[in-house]
Amino acid sequence: MTKVVVIGGGWAGCAAALAAARAGASVTLLERTDTLLGTGLVGGIMRNNGRYTAAEEIIAMGGGDLVLLTDKLSRHRNVNFPGHRHATLYDVLKIEPAVRRLLQASGVEVRFFSRVTDVVTTRNRIELVRVGGGERVLPGDVFVDATGTAGPPSNCRRYGHGCAMCILRCPTFGPRVSIAARVGVKELVGRTAAGTIGPMSGSCKLLKESLCSRLVSELETRGVVVYPIPSELQKIEALALKACQQYAIGDFARNLILLDTGHVKLMASYFPLEMLRQLRGFEAASFHDPVAGGVGNSVRFAAITPGDDFLRVQGVSNLFCAGEKAGALVGHTEAMLTGLLAGHNAVRLVAGKNLLSLPTTTACGDLIAFSRRQILEGTGLTRRYTFSGSVFFERMVNRGLYTTEISVIKNRVRLAGVTGCFSKPVITRSRLYSLNRPH
Repeated sequence: MTKVVVIGGGWAGCAAALAAARAGASVTLLERTDTLLGTGLVGGIMRNNGRYTAAEEIIAMGGGDLVLLTDKLSRHRNVNFPGHRHATLYDVLKIEPAVRRLLQASGVEVRFFSRVTDVVTTRNRIELVRVGGGERVLPGDVFVDATGTAGPPSNCRRYGHGCAMCILRCPTFGPRVSIAARVGVKELVGRTAAGTIGPMSGSCKLLKESLCSRLVSELETRGVVVYPIPSELQKIEALALKACQQYAIGDFARNLILLDTGHVKLMASYFPLEMLRQLRGFEAASFHDPVAGGVGNSVRFAAITPGDDFLRVQGVSNLFCAGEKAGALVGHTEAMLTGLLAGHNAVRLVAGKNLLSLPTTTACGDLIAFSRRQILEGTGLTRRYTFSGSVFFERMVNRGLYTTEISVIKNRVRLAGVTGCFSKPVITRSRLYSLNRPH
């Protein structure tokens, strides 16, 4: 049976595993920690701005399991905050067990405490990966690198403000290891808007119990609180550090933007604790993630993998990439999309079928093609690409791709010829037999 190995259990890795299993492969997902979703345990924002369009495209393409799960576990819907409309906020405290159950029900084997440390190759093909200290090995027909681009702690110290003990927990479970780099692929390094290395994650989590009851009540009622910051405490220059450029507008420096995702999502890369506690209602504020959110955050986009519109890694015949590995892409929806395409194409490759590229008449296809082209042209490493803001959302609006009309989105996907593409098996049981029988 065709064996797909997915490395990394964030949103991208989970989507890749589901897509490969749906396409007919045997799938093993390797995650170095004890939980899935990675930064998805800090995030919680879906369907804001063009992500609504993309989410409905993904559903129409037959890959909406994870999107619909976040809808089901949403705490608030149709939330508006500066620069963003009709957002859904899923519960970061409930999402991981639900995703774990979905993977298991779909036949995906999930192995925790499985940090891949190296690969064994023949020519330009990966034969197997080494897990842990190298004493365990796992062969596969095709692999998906969804290891992300944040960390390891040495990058956070070198380019950021030091390791902040973030949600990635590198000191506990070992740092991220890039599979593509282990094969010898030269990866690309993203930069801040100012051109320096070290864009940081764009938000923190505060313990809800550490805020005053008035703020908590407003958050749980409305989903959002916009809290003006006194001018002497504003740090406009900190916006340039954000990996999430859709949240790097002036309103996010002049105000504390708080969102209710179970914990309190503070839309800032970091905020000095002694300054935060000067604000009324925040006198006892405490960071949940990163633990040192008063000092810094995780450094991201340090290892972008060059690939094509099929998300196949350049120079390696049986390796695909997803999530931030696939480009300077930001967000859960974007990770799900790239994971779906990478996992689906991984099975198509082994089946000997033409790989799928999503038409640029869809927002999903245009994001992948446009962001990759920008990087090839040399302009993309200081930008981030997301359906929810910045340069790509502007492009969506200008090209008429942004809409919240579901019927329009479904028809667009139909005209592009990709309706249900992620829900159809690529390898049937008879095909599986013919691939594996003696020749």
